[in-house]
This record gives sequence, structure tokens and C-alpha cells, in this order.
Amino acid sequence: MIGNRGWIKTEFELRNAAEKNDDLSNKGAYLNLMSQLNKVARHAKGISVHKSLPQYYTHMDLFCRFLADNFNLKTLANIQNKHLVEYVIERQSEGKSASTIKNDLAAIRYFHDQIPQTRYVLSSNQVLSETSMNFNLERRCFSGIDRRPTDLEYRALINLAKQTKNPEMGLIIILGREMGLRIHEAVRLNRSDVERAFRENILTVKGKGGLIRKVPLNDVAITTLEAAIQNISRGQKIFVPLSQKAHQVIQRVQDFIKNNRHKIIDPLNSRPKGIEITMHSFRHAYAKEQYDSFILQGYSEDAARLKVAQLIGHNRQDVTKIYLAEK
Repeated sequence: MIGNRGWIKTEFELRNAAEKNDDLSNKGAYLNLMSQLNKVARHAKGISVHKSLPQYYTHMDLFCRFLADNFNLKTLANIQNKHLVEYVIERQSEGKSASTIKNDLAAIRYFHDQIPQTRYVLSSNQVLSETSMNFNLERRCFSGIDRRPTDLEYRALINLAKQTKNPEMGLIIILGREMGLRIHEAVRLNRSDVERAFRENILTVKGKGGLIRKVPLNDVAITTLEAAIQNISRGQKIFVPLSQKAHQVIQRVQDFIKNNRHKIIDPLNSRPKGIEITMHSFRHAYAKEQYDSFILQGYSEDAARLKVAQLIGHNRQDVTKIYLAEK
């Protein structure tokens, strides 16, 4: 090891943090990636061991969580351009600044260069911006871009889930559209959560960063949750079979949408060319529907945005504007 590197997390610290992090679904993959990162970090050189390297390590820690939950990546040497593009989209959707995201990418490329025998070459930011319309570091967020599926696309995808004998995929998508749940929030639900929601007519959701929010049930949500808890025992997750783990279900939902979205495109959709339907798109649709409802109830625009922010689990207006496609 070169220099004092006490900022490298021990195996105990990593396991303890992973167990306490409810936002992290694929804990095993994360711990595996962090073990690989630690080996590289112990001998990495070329930048300050006391300032830049610890900061880069923190950026990579966040990236490893993303890779684990969204790609189930097993080896850091297999990082490629698609991972960078999707991570930029994720960070921008969280409202992160261009400078923060550039630091993310600098850290990823630095450690990638330190890994022996990497499988792929990572392109520069300029090349990525030229080859992927979703990669734009100068745009801090996606304000003004309508990402919502149309009702026709939404219902067609649900019907396709039923036809292909993947009804649970459809139920998870419905909860994203009707309640604004993130995919990991839906997959995390257990029967006790649902029974409590039925008693209170409100679903208590633990979102990113442990933020708790209350989401009212509508008729569609009630019907969906009733279907989801059939044959599910108390304490068991309603969408995760005993033979599977949460991250596997999350990956199945993402793959289902990715593999079928081209089959259900509504020519009247207002999404810009290249903006694909994802699970997150349904949160955008939910947010806009709730915003319009609050405006009709007489709320001011600012008050309506605040109400929507509370429902979707954000506390910043600039992030809420992303969901509402406001400039």
C-alpha cells in the first residue's frame, strides 16, 4: 500500500453500511464490487492520497451501488460506456449539478485506468455526447422534456405483461403509474405494508435516503395491491418469490420494459426522439397527473409543486420541475 489510506472502508464497515441501506437492493453485488475497488485503491497512484483519491473513492462507492442494483455487474473491469450514460441520466434525474457529475465521471475513469486488463475502452465526455443524445453534461437536469408514456402505451404494456404470463411485471408498473413508486420501493413492499395501507387508506413508503412519505390509495392501486398479496404470507415481500432476491426482480422488470417498449409506441406521444419508456417514466406521468389535479383544486403553481414533491419523495422544486417537464 502506498501512503496512509485509512479512508478505504473495511469489509466490516461495508457490510454494516450495506445492511443498513434500504435503498441498496443487490447488496451482494455491491460488496463484491467494493472488494475489487479496495484492491485497486490500495495501490492507486497519480493523484493526492489525502485529498483527491478519497474523494474519487467516495464517487466510486456511489457508482458501485448503481452498478449493483441496475446492472448486477460482477466485475469492475467490465465497466463500459452504457454504464456511464445511464449513470449520468440517474444523477441528473436526482438534480445533481454538471460539476458533480463531471467529478463522478473523472473518478470512474481514473479507477478504470488503474484496473489491469479492462475489457472496454471508456469514451471521453465529448465522444459520448456525440454518440448518445441522453448524454449532455451541460444540461443540469431534464427540465422541459416530457418523458411520460401515453395512456395507450401504459395500458398496452400492462396487457402485454398479462399476455406473456408476467402479471407481476404489470402490477409493479401500475404502482409506478398510480402511486409514483420507484421500482425498488414497489419491490420492497411486504404483505404487512399493504395490510396497513388498507387500514389507513394510505401507503407509507420509505424512499431514497430513508425519507418517509405517505401516498394515498386510489381505486386502481387498491385493486392492484389486492391482486399482489394473494397467496403471500405475512412478512413476505409481495413481488419477490422465496427463490429470488429483490435485485433479480428489479432486473426482470427493467428488462421487460426494455424488451417490449418498441411494441407499444403510441405515434401521438410527445416524447422527443430517442427518449425511451423506462420504469421511471411512469413516475413522471403520476407527478403530472397529481399536479394537474392540485391546480384544479385551486392550489397555486408553487403549492401544487410542493404537494407533488411530497408525494414522489423529493423536497426540491427544481427536481419536481423535471417530473413536470417544466423549463
